[in-house]
Amino acid sequence: MVDELYMTRCLELAQLGMGKVSPNPMVGCVIVVNGKIIGEGYHEVFGQAHAEVNAVSAVIAKYRELSDELLTQATVYVSLEPCSHYGKTPPCVDLLIKHKVKRVVIGSKDPFPDVNGKGIEKLNEFGIEVKHGVLEKQCHQLNRRFFTRVLQQRPYIVLKWAQTANRFFAPVDGTQKWISSALSKKLAHKWRSEEDAILVGKNTVIADNPNLTTREWKGKNQVRIIIDKNLSIAATQNIYNAEAKTLIFNEVKTEVQENVHFVYMEDMQYYLPQKIAFQLYLMDIQSVMVEGGVQILNQFITANLWDEARVFQSSVNWNAGLPAPAIGGFLQEVLPLNEDKLMIYTNHLNS
Repeated sequence: MVDELYMTRCLELAQLGMGKVSPNPMVGCVIVVNGKIIGEGYHEVFGQAHAEVNAVSAVIAKYRELSDELLTQATVYVSLEPCSHYGKTPPCVDLLIKHKVKRVVIGSKDPFPDVNGKGIEKLNEFGIEVKHGVLEKQCHQLNRRFFTRVLQQRPYIVLKWAQTANRFFAPVDGTQKWISSALSKKLAHKWRSEEDAILVGKNTVIADNPNLTTREWKGKNQVRIIIDKNLSIAATQNIYNAEAKTLIFNEVKTEVQENVHFVYMEDMQYYLPQKIAFQLYLMDIQSVMVEGGVQILNQFITANLWDEARVFQSSVNWNAGLPAPAIGGFLQEVLPLNEDKLMIYTNHLNS
């Protein structure tokens, strides 16, 4: 179980890159000699050094003139296959070959066509022992957003909403009425910081005037996506402020006004979720959280274009209201959250 132990550490490190490296994958790396970790690192920021580079640099910084000898004795653990192509940075495979590491243990193969086994082949060609598939399921789960984008050519889609105990979503008259607790709100803002974008429809903007930011959690504001077919949202609404890049899908115009990008889309009454998913894929948006309203959520559910659903259920009952979406899929987890209950569903058809 030694390999699994060090791969678990790789996963812990990789997780630290959440929300900072997209559309790249999250990757952690641990370098071990004689049962001792001599260096570790992770991919910290998109466009900057990869996990393997940071881990090797940590070894050199700590051991200096001894580092070359130590690396030739080392086993390098990495949660995703080292890259073998030039992108924003040089290939990590070449770095490991340069330092003549003894062994490389890999969590999962990289599905990206320019890598996908080529890194393993190159390491083998230079006589480096390679083992892959260690904690593969956990490594895939960590990078499910990246795998979805590469293999399905669309972003990873998370649905999120709150509902009453008797499954009402919002008042019938379109007014704002809060359902979930303050703790649930903070958790939702943490989730926003982990995705590339947040998506809502016109009616949600008009009723709630949301900022769609991560103000309840430390982290950058993600891209705001608004569905406004006829551009009927007033320019005074918060989604037009300068706090985040904003995409507005509409049938009127394509235009850029500072941080607000109007994106023209034809025939939005047909196949809207599919069109949105394809457009976001073209924009390198790797994941999106769909937060409402109920019509938008139901369209994604009907199209079977979702991967996770996170549903806050309050203990409060209403006498009337708009029915909450009916989600299928697999109920993976039910968690108590103060006075609320959090239900997490996964779409087994898209897994």
